Amino acid sequence: MEMIHVRLVSPPDLTSRAVELLADDRYVFNLVVLRELARNPDGDAVECDILAGAANDVLRGLRELELDRRGSIVIEPVEMAFSDTAAKAEQKQLGALAHAPVWEEVEARIRAEGTYLPSFYLYLVIAGVIGSVGILTNSQILIVAAMVVGPEYGAIASVALGIEGGNGTRIRQGLFALAVGFLTAIVVTFLFSLAIRGLELQPRAFDLGIRPVSSLIDAPNVFSVVVAVLAGIVGIVSLTQARTSALLGVFISVTTIPAAADVGVSCAFSSWSEARGSMLQLLLNIVLLIVVGVLTLRFQRAVWRRIGRGSVHSRSRRSRGG
Repeated sequence: MEMIHVRLVSPPDLTSRAVELLADDRYVFNLVVLRELARNPDGDAVECDILAGAANDVLRGLRELELDRRGSIVIEPVEMAFSDTAAKAEQKQLGALAHAPVWEEVEARIRAEGTYLPSFYLYLVIAGVIGSVGILTNSQILIVAAMVVGPEYGAIASVALGIEGGNGTRIRQGLFALAVGFLTAIVVTFLFSLAIRGLELQPRAFDLGIRPVSSLIDAPNVFSVVVAVLAGIVGIVSLTQARTSALLGVFISVTTIPAAADVGVSCAFSSWSEARGSMLQLLLNIVLLIVVGVLTLRFQRAVWRRIGRGSVHSRSRRSRGG
C-alpha cells in the first residue's frame, strides 16, 4: 500500500474548506485537526494520510485554496501502514492508478537535484580529471567511475522540468550551471593533461596512438543517439518512480563527462579532430537528454491522466450498476 502523509498549517479562515475537501475524499484517511496550535506560520494544524495514487487531485485542490502560499504544505512518504480500509480502497477502487506518481514529489525531487552548490562544480572537475586519467591509461573502469561521480544529470533533468513547465528561471540556471561546470572541467582537465605531457608521464601506448577508450568517445554515431535517447527515457522514469538503481544505470551510460574530459586531453596533446568529435559528443548527449526528458515527462503526465479518467469512468459504471 502506497501512501503519503500530509501536514498542513492552515489560516483559520481556510481551515473549514480544507477539512471539507479532505473529509469528502474517499482516499484520505487518519484526518486530524488541531485548532490554533500551529506556529510559524500561525494557524490550525491539519494532518492526514492519502493513498499515493489519488494524491495529485487532493494536493491540487489544497493548492487551489492557496494553502501553500498562506500557510504551508508538507509531504512525507509513509514507509509502512496497517489499515484494512485503506488497503481495500486502493485495491478495489484505484486499480492501476494506485501506482501513479505524486507529481509534487517528483518535481520536488528534480528541483533538489537542480541545486547548484559549489560542490556541483567540484564534482564535475573531479569527474573530469578521473575521466582524463581513464583516457590516458585506456581504463574503462576509470571512465565508469567518472560517469558515476559526475552530477550533471540533475541539472539536465532540472532544465527538462523547466521547459516542460515553462519556468524560464529554472532553464537559465540549469543551462548556466552546465555551461560553466563543463567549461571548468574541460579547462582543469586540459591543464592536468598539459602537465602530464610536459613531464612526459603519459603511457607509451597513448603516445603510439593506441587509444581504444578515446576512440569510443570522440566518434559520435547513431549508437550514441540511441543510447542517449534510451538513457533520457530511463532517467526521467526513474526519477518519477524514485528508482535509484535505474538512475545509477543512466549515470554510467551517458557520454557527457568522458566527452568533456576527452576534449581537454585531446587539446593538450594537439589532437584537434578528436577534440572536435568529443565536443560534438558532449553537446549531442546534453541536447538529446534534455529533449527526451521533456517529451518523457509530458508523455507520462498524459498517460496517467488518461488512466485517471479511465478509473473514474469505471467507478461511475460500477456505481450505476450497483
